[in-house]
Amino acid sequence: MNEILGYLGLGLMLSLAGIGSAIGTTIAGNAAEGALKVAPEKSSSYMILSALPATQGIYGFVAFFMWLLVYKFDFAVNGPILFGVGIGVGIVCLISAIRQGMVCANGIVGISQGHDVQTNTLIYAALPEFYAILGLVGALMLTLAI
Repeated sequence: MNEILGYLGLGLMLSLAGIGSAIGTTIAGNAAEGALKVAPEKSSSYMILSALPATQGIYGFVAFFMWLLVYKFDFAVNGPILFGVGIGVGIVCLISAIRQGMVCANGIVGISQGHDVQTNTLIYAALPEFYAILGLVGALMLTLAI
């Protein structure tokens, strides 16, 4: 049972982070599509902001990769720990990516309306990103304790 929990935790960490990034980039991408109709010359700014929520999926993958291939935990012993941390990191990345996508979407709308808000939007979008980074760092630091 412990081994099942461990692998389930890893799977949830990877999949929830990926789902969050997919949703976040879709939210920002939808705003970018609408903004292209208003100001197509600013498409590079839209692309940068649309891609930002993809990083949480990368964090989930990095933690998954490190735990599975580098640290090679004994899943029979550490399964419940891996489940708890995996689901925790997955949920943090999921919510962070979605909220970051919303921030980026608002910035994209502002840029399309002629406002100079790209730098400010990047700063605001870094705030939910910070918590995904903390989740990744916490997951990697746990490896030192096990």
